[in-house]
Amino acid sequence: MNNSSQINTAVILAGGLGTRLSEETHTIPKPMVEIGGFPILWHIMKLYYASGINNFIICCGYKGNKIKEYFQNYSLINSTVTYDFANNTVKYHSEAQEKWTVTLVDTGLGTMTGGRLKKIRNFVDSDFCMTYGDGVSNINIRKEIDFHNFHRKMVTVCAVEQPGRFGTLKLDGSEVQKFAEKRADGNAYINGGFFVLSTKVFDYIDDDTTTWEEEPMRKLVEIGQVDAYKHEGFWQPMDTLREKHLLQDLWETGNAPWKIW
Repeated sequence: MNNSSQINTAVILAGGLGTRLSEETHTIPKPMVEIGGFPILWHIMKLYYASGINNFIICCGYKGNKIKEYFQNYSLINSTVTYDFANNTVKYHSEAQEKWTVTLVDTGLGTMTGGRLKKIRNFVDSDFCMTYGDGVSNINIRKEIDFHNFHRKMVTVCAVEQPGRFGTLKLDGSEVQKFAEKRADGNAYINGGFFVLSTKVFDYIDDDTTTWEEEPMRKLVEIGQVDAYKHEGFWQPMDTLREKHLLQDLWETGNAPWKIW
Protein backbone atom coordinates (compact mmCIF):
# COMPACT_ATOMS: atom_id res chain seq x y z
CA MET A 1 0.00 0.00 0.00
CA ASN A 2 1.37 3.43 -0.86
CA ASN A 3 1.40 6.46 1.43
CA SER A 4 0.25 9.04 -1.10
CA SER A 5 -2.54 10.37 1.13
CA GLN A 6 0.23 11.56 3.44
CA ILE A 7 2.30 13.21 0.72
CA ASN A 8 4.06 16.31 1.94
CA THR A 9 7.12 16.41 -0.32
CA ALA A 10 7.70 17.91 -3.75
CA VAL A 11 10.88 17.28 -5.72
CA ILE A 12 11.73 20.01 -8.23
CA LEU A 13 14.22 19.41 -11.05
CA ALA A 14 16.16 22.66 -11.28
CA GLY A 15 19.52 21.74 -12.77
CA GLY A 16 19.21 22.15 -16.54
CA LEU A 17 21.10 24.64 -18.69
CA GLY A 18 18.06 26.52 -20.02
CA THR A 19 19.71 27.10 -23.39
CA ARG A 20 16.47 28.18 -25.10
CA LEU A 21 16.24 31.06 -22.63
CA SER A 22 19.89 32.09 -22.93
CA GLU A 23 19.01 35.78 -22.74
CA GLU A 24 18.34 35.19 -19.04
CA THR A 25 20.26 32.04 -18.16
CA HIS A 26 23.81 33.15 -18.94
CA THR A 27 24.05 34.41 -15.33
CA ILE A 28 21.37 32.46 -13.45
CA PRO A 29 19.72 29.02 -13.73
CA LYS A 30 16.33 29.00 -15.46
CA PRO A 31 14.34 28.35 -12.25
CA MET A 32 15.69 31.68 -10.94
CA VAL A 33 14.33 33.70 -13.88
CA GLU A 34 11.88 36.13 -12.34
CA ILE A 35 8.18 36.58 -12.97
CA GLY A 36 6.85 39.63 -11.14
CA GLY A 37 10.01 40.00 -9.09
CA PHE A 38 10.03 36.39 -7.87
CA PRO A 39 11.86 33.39 -9.38
CA ILE A 40 9.58 31.00 -11.24
CA LEU A 41 10.84 28.41 -8.74
CA TRP A 42 9.12 30.45 -5.99
CA HIS A 43 5.87 30.48 -7.98
CA ILE A 44 6.00 26.68 -8.32
CA MET A 45 6.66 26.24 -4.61
CA LYS A 46 3.79 28.57 -3.72
CA LEU A 47 1.51 26.45 -5.93
CA TYR A 48 2.45 23.32 -4.00
CA TYR A 49 2.27 25.11 -0.66
CA ALA A 50 -1.31 26.16 -1.43
CA SER A 51 -2.11 22.43 -1.58
CA GLY A 52 -0.48 21.67 1.75
CA ILE A 53 2.97 20.65 0.51
CA ASN A 54 5.74 22.32 2.53
CA ASN A 55 8.74 19.99 2.22
CA PHE A 56 10.79 20.69 -0.91
CA ILE A 57 13.79 18.91 -2.38
CA ILE A 58 15.41 20.92 -5.15
CA CYS A 59 17.74 19.16 -7.58
CA CYS A 60 20.41 21.73 -8.39
CA GLY A 61 22.92 21.66 -11.23
CA TYR A 62 23.80 24.55 -13.54
CA LYS A 63 24.59 27.60 -11.35
CA GLY A 64 23.01 25.86 -8.39
CA ASN A 65 24.87 28.22 -6.05
CA LYS A 66 22.45 30.96 -7.14
CA ILE A 67 19.54 28.89 -5.84
CA LYS A 68 21.37 28.22 -2.57
CA GLU A 69 22.13 31.92 -2.14
CA TYR A 70 18.49 32.81 -2.72
CA PHE A 71 17.24 30.56 0.05
CA GLN A 72 20.10 31.47 2.37
CA ASN A 73 18.95 35.09 2.16
CA TYR A 74 15.21 34.41 1.87
CA SER A 75 14.26 35.35 5.45
CA LEU A 76 16.46 38.42 5.36
CA ILE A 77 14.98 39.69 2.10
CA ASN A 78 11.37 39.07 3.10
CA SER A 79 11.41 40.28 6.72
CA THR A 80 11.74 43.42 8.79
CA VAL A 81 15.10 43.13 10.56
CA THR A 82 16.84 44.89 13.44
CA TYR A 83 20.63 44.68 13.66
CA ASP A 84 21.96 45.33 17.16
CA PHE A 85 25.63 45.92 16.53
CA ALA A 86 26.42 46.58 20.20
CA ASN A 87 25.25 43.09 21.15
CA ASN A 88 26.02 41.44 17.80
CA THR A 89 22.45 40.20 17.36
CA VAL A 90 19.88 40.10 14.57
CA LYS A 91 16.14 40.16 15.26
CA TYR A 92 13.48 39.26 12.71
CA HIS A 93 10.19 41.05 13.45
CA SER A 94 7.88 39.02 11.23
CA GLU A 95 7.18 35.32 11.02
CA ALA A 96 8.08 33.51 7.84
CA GLN A 97 5.24 33.75 5.34
CA GLU A 98 5.92 30.20 4.24
CA LYS A 99 6.66 27.41 6.66
CA TRP A 100 8.89 25.58 4.20
CA THR A 101 11.62 23.02 4.63
CA VAL A 102 13.95 23.26 1.63
CA THR A 103 16.68 20.72 0.86
CA LEU A 104 19.08 21.73 -1.91
CA VAL A 105 20.89 18.80 -3.51
CA ASP A 106 23.76 19.22 -5.95
CA THR A 107 22.88 16.65 -8.61
CA GLY A 108 25.67 17.52 -11.05
CA LEU A 109 26.11 19.76 -14.06
CA GLY A 110 25.54 17.26 -16.88
CA THR A 111 23.19 14.85 -15.12
CA MET A 112 19.99 14.00 -17.01
CA THR A 113 16.52 14.29 -15.49
CA GLY A 114 16.32 10.66 -14.40
CA GLY A 115 19.77 10.82 -12.91
CA ARG A 116 18.87 13.93 -10.94
CA LEU A 117 15.77 12.22 -9.62
CA LYS A 118 17.71 9.15 -8.50
CA LYS A 119 20.24 11.28 -6.61
CA ILE A 120 17.57 12.36 -4.11
CA ARG A 121 16.49 8.78 -3.36
CA ASN A 122 17.75 8.93 0.22
CA PHE A 123 15.69 12.05 0.95
CA VAL A 124 12.26 10.43 0.40
CA ASP A 125 10.76 7.37 2.06
CA SER A 126 7.22 7.41 0.64
CA ASP A 127 5.27 8.66 -2.38
CA PHE A 128 6.13 12.19 -3.45
CA CYS A 129 5.34 14.89 -5.99
CA MET A 130 7.80 15.82 -8.72
CA THR A 131 7.92 18.59 -11.29
CA TYR A 132 10.27 20.74 -13.36
CA GLY A 133 11.52 24.17 -12.32
CA ASP A 134 10.24 26.01 -15.37
CA GLY A 135 6.46 25.75 -15.66
CA VAL A 136 3.34 26.92 -13.84
CA SER A 137 -0.27 25.77 -13.74
CA ASN A 138 -3.45 26.10 -11.71
CA ILE A 139 -3.56 22.33 -11.29
CA ASN A 140 -5.14 21.13 -8.05
CA ILE A 141 -2.23 19.17 -6.61
CA ARG A 142 -4.28 17.69 -3.79
CA LYS A 143 -6.82 16.28 -6.25
CA GLU A 144 -3.99 14.77 -8.29
CA ILE A 145 -2.68 13.14 -5.12
CA ASP A 146 -6.15 11.76 -4.33
CA PHE A 147 -6.34 10.41 -7.89
CA HIS A 148 -2.92 8.78 -7.44
CA ASN A 149 -4.02 7.24 -4.16
CA PHE A 150 -7.17 5.81 -5.71
CA HIS A 151 -5.52 4.26 -8.79
CA ARG A 152 -2.44 3.00 -6.91
CA LYS A 153 -0.02 3.07 -9.83
CA MET A 154 3.68 3.88 -9.48
CA VAL A 155 3.30 6.99 -11.62
CA THR A 156 0.61 9.61 -11.99
CA VAL A 157 1.35 12.19 -14.65
CA CYS A 158 -0.60 15.37 -15.25
CA ALA A 159 -2.03 15.27 -18.79
CA VAL A 160 -2.77 18.59 -20.48
CA GLU A 161 -3.89 19.55 -23.97
CA GLN A 162 -1.29 21.61 -25.78
CA PRO A 163 0.00 21.68 -29.35
CA GLY A 164 3.66 21.48 -30.15
CA ARG A 165 6.88 19.99 -29.02
CA PHE A 166 6.11 18.10 -25.82
CA GLY A 167 5.88 14.42 -24.98
CA THR A 168 2.49 12.94 -25.89
CA LEU A 169 0.33 10.45 -24.04
CA LYS A 170 -1.94 7.84 -25.62
CA LEU A 171 -4.67 7.15 -23.08
CA ASP A 172 -7.14 4.34 -22.45
CA GLY A 173 -9.40 5.93 -19.87
CA SER A 174 -6.85 7.22 -17.41
CA GLU A 175 -4.20 4.55 -18.05
CA VAL A 176 -1.32 5.63 -20.24
CA GLN A 177 -0.89 3.19 -23.14
CA LYS A 178 2.00 4.92 -24.86
CA PHE A 179 4.49 7.63 -23.96
CA ALA A 180 6.24 9.46 -26.82
CA GLU A 181 8.75 12.09 -25.78
CA LYS A 182 8.33 14.41 -28.81
CA ARG A 183 5.56 15.22 -31.27
CA ALA A 184 5.56 17.74 -34.08
CA ASP A 185 1.95 17.79 -35.18
CA GLY A 186 -1.46 18.74 -33.87
CA ASN A 187 -3.17 18.77 -30.49
CA ALA A 188 -2.91 15.86 -28.11
CA TYR A 189 -2.68 15.13 -24.43
CA ILE A 190 0.88 15.82 -23.37
CA ASN A 191 3.04 15.38 -20.33
CA GLY A 192 2.29 18.45 -18.21
CA GLY A 193 5.23 17.78 -15.91
CA PHE A 194 3.40 17.52 -12.59
CA PHE A 195 3.92 13.97 -11.32
CA VAL A 196 3.07 11.94 -8.25
CA LEU A 197 5.52 9.08 -7.85
CA SER A 198 6.13 5.96 -5.83
CA THR A 199 9.65 5.41 -4.51
CA LYS A 200 9.62 2.21 -6.58
CA VAL A 201 10.33 4.30 -9.71
CA PHE A 202 13.95 4.69 -8.61
CA ASP A 203 14.50 1.05 -9.57
CA TYR A 204 13.78 1.97 -13.21
CA ILE A 205 16.47 4.66 -13.39
CA ASP A 206 19.93 3.37 -14.29
CA ASP A 207 22.38 6.22 -13.75
CA ASP A 208 23.22 9.88 -14.38
CA THR A 209 22.76 9.47 -18.14
CA THR A 210 19.14 8.31 -17.83
CA THR A 211 16.45 10.68 -19.05
CA TRP A 212 13.30 10.22 -16.96
CA GLU A 213 10.99 10.90 -19.91
CA GLU A 214 12.54 8.15 -22.05
CA GLU A 215 13.39 4.62 -20.91
CA PRO A 216 12.00 4.73 -17.33
CA MET A 217 8.64 6.20 -18.33
CA ARG A 218 8.31 3.92 -21.34
CA LYS A 219 9.07 0.85 -19.28
CA LEU A 220 6.60 1.87 -16.60
CA VAL A 221 3.95 2.40 -19.29
CA GLU A 222 4.68 -1.07 -20.71
CA ILE A 223 3.98 -2.71 -17.36
CA GLY A 224 0.79 -0.69 -16.83
CA GLN A 225 2.10 1.46 -14.00
CA VAL A 226 1.30 4.96 -15.32
CA ASP A 227 -2.00 6.79 -14.96
CA ALA A 228 -2.85 10.24 -16.27
CA TYR A 229 -4.60 12.89 -14.24
CA LYS A 230 -6.29 15.15 -16.78
CA HIS A 231 -5.96 18.87 -16.12
CA GLU A 232 -8.20 21.05 -18.24
CA GLY A 233 -7.11 24.39 -16.79
CA PHE A 234 -4.13 26.70 -17.22
CA TRP A 235 -0.69 25.28 -17.94
CA GLN A 236 2.31 27.14 -19.31
CA PRO A 237 6.01 26.27 -19.55
CA MET A 238 8.71 28.94 -19.70
CA ASP A 239 11.13 27.70 -22.32
CA THR A 240 11.61 30.90 -24.34
CA LEU A 241 11.81 34.64 -23.81
CA ARG A 242 8.40 34.99 -25.44
CA GLU A 243 6.88 32.63 -22.88
CA LYS A 244 8.63 34.49 -20.07
CA HIS A 245 7.08 37.76 -21.30
CA LEU A 246 3.66 36.07 -21.53
CA LEU A 247 3.83 35.00 -17.89
CA GLN A 248 5.15 38.41 -16.86
CA ASP A 249 2.25 40.18 -18.60
CA LEU A 250 -0.30 37.90 -16.91
CA TRP A 251 1.24 38.60 -13.51
CA GLU A 252 1.49 42.37 -13.99
CA THR A 253 -2.14 42.66 -15.13
CA GLY A 254 -3.44 40.62 -12.20
CA ASN A 255 -4.52 37.80 -14.50
CA ALA A 256 -2.09 35.07 -13.44
CA PRO A 257 -4.22 31.88 -13.35
CA TRP A 258 -1.56 29.96 -11.43
CA LYS A 259 -1.74 32.37 -8.47
CA ILE A 260 -4.03 30.20 -6.36
CA TRP A 261 -2.54 31.28 -3.02
